[in-house]
Formats: sequence, C-alpha cells, structure tokens
Amino acid sequence: MEYVYAALLLDAAGKEVNEKDLLEVVKAAGFSPDEAKAKAVVESLKGLNIKDIIKNAQSVQVAAPAAAAHAAAPAKAKEEPKEEKKEEEAASGLAGLFG
Repeated sequence: MEYVYAALLLDAAGKEVNEKDLLEVVKAAGFSPDEAKAKAVVESLKGLNIKDIIKNAQSVQVAAPAAAAHAAAPAKAKEEPKEEKKEEEAASGLAGLFG
C-alpha cells in the first residue's frame, strides 16, 4: 500500500511516477524498498491519469449510498403490509373470543 501512497504523492507533486522516484519516496517514509513492488505499481499505472481516477472514485462514493437508500426504500414498503396483515389476523382472532 505504501507504493500506492508514494505514487499519489509523486503525482500530486507533479512528478513522473517511475521506479526510481517511487523507491526513494518509500525509503524516505521509513520502509524497506522493494524493486519488484515498485515496478508492479509503475506498470499498473502506466497510461492512467491518477487525478481522473481519484475524481471518478469520489463521484462513485457519493452515488453509491444514494442508490443503496433508493433500493432499500421499496423493500421496506413491502414489509409493512405483512405486519398490518398479521395485526388484522390477530385482531379478528380476539374478536371471536368476545363474540
């Protein structure tokens, strides 16, 4: 995870995300640098715009709770009639006891 953070820092500073700089940031943060991890992160970010990814991720996070709330509302409405039906059945059963 520290390599992803290092890549974000480099991008925020306007620098190119490359293996050498990534390893330097990781080392400066007090971690033992691993060239294989740095290479994997650099390769996975090749051709991607980090700022666009972050912008899209933020909009997805805002939309997800709204969609979940909208999906949960109809389910709640369906449950209420069942409860009312049970109450009606119980009331009719009690009415039979008292004639």
